[in-house]
Amino acid sequence: MLGLLLDGTPRTRAQLIAQTGLARSTLRARLDALLGAGFVTDEGNDAFTGGRPANRFAFNARARVALVADVGATRATVAITALDSAILARGQLSLDIADGPEPVLARLITAWRALLVEADGADTTLAGVGLGLPGPVEHSSGRLNHPPIMPGWDGYEVRARLEHEFGVPVLVDNEVNLMALGEYTTAFPDLDDLIVVKVATGIGSGFISNGVLHRGAVGAAGDIGHILAHRDHDTPCQCGNTGCLEAVASGPAIAATLRAKGIEAHANDDVVDLVQSGNVAAGLAVRQAGRDIGDVLARCVSMFNPSAIVVGGTLAAAGDALLAGVREAIYHRSLPLATGGLRIVRSRAGEDAGVLGAAAMVRQHVLSPSVVDKMLS
Repeated sequence: MLGLLLDGTPRTRAQLIAQTGLARSTLRARLDALLGAGFVTDEGNDAFTGGRPANRFAFNARARVALVADVGATRATVAITALDSAILARGQLSLDIADGPEPVLARLITAWRALLVEADGADTTLAGVGLGLPGPVEHSSGRLNHPPIMPGWDGYEVRARLEHEFGVPVLVDNEVNLMALGEYTTAFPDLDDLIVVKVATGIGSGFISNGVLHRGAVGAAGDIGHILAHRDHDTPCQCGNTGCLEAVASGPAIAATLRAKGIEAHANDDVVDLVQSGNVAAGLAVRQAGRDIGDVLARCVSMFNPSAIVVGGTLAAAGDALLAGVREAIYHRSLPLATGGLRIVRSRAGEDAGVLGAAAMVRQHVLSPSVVDKMLS
């Protein structure tokens, strides 16, 4: 019954009985339980139509809130969201993921508590915590699995640490997986086969397959940043290999290319600013990075056959140069059958994609039938 109301359409008791097939007494008992828990609200009567007006019941997205965060290598977005993923408060943090789990999680906890006060919700009932991190995550346990850029995080009990702090369910996933979930649930709900790519300090992707986030056996699905790049086999990568896509086409790699030409560029934002200001060398370097990424994605297109590829991350803000390079390589390398209806577009959810995905992850868990039944019992 709650599942029916999640579409946002208020219904009368008669409509709920007709759609569920429940007996009137059974429906009344279950509706009373949902009302008591705050998941459903009584919106009052319909307009008078000559008969006895009927009360209408609707899902209450503000019954609980989620604490969510999208953590990258050097920055994080933290937010409080309602159960419909509406962002109630948000903030930005600069951090270094290499500092290790305790300092980074401590900063997130402090930021979340400050947001609760800012949102006038210090006593708000929490539904759960959703967290995206920049490495392979074993979703079932919430542990990082040999993350290449996160010293000290391997095997760390992230979920246990945050559950101890907040006393609610904690769900942890790879940050780009959550970007993919955020794009799918808020911007591309009609496309059930989707690849979302993040190009920033690192390069990663998330796969939506038949409407479901594909994580892989150990949480390593979509780690395209460590596939061998077509153009360069010798550049060392932080993972210990050479020639990885991330080593030749990420923001730091592009900045290094520009510095070698005498152009001051040290961070992702420097590269974006140079391209937006019309620097030709920067524009060409970003386009070449797009080609390198497109070469790898062309293989994904052949294997996965997505409806769309969505490109996000800091470098996506550089304009059309990155996207043009990606399109050029994919259309050159992939068969027309796979690319005939393929859309290659910039992120619509933007920098909120990760927190929106984390909110969707919490919502899917908290409002699942087994969790709701357990909560009500």
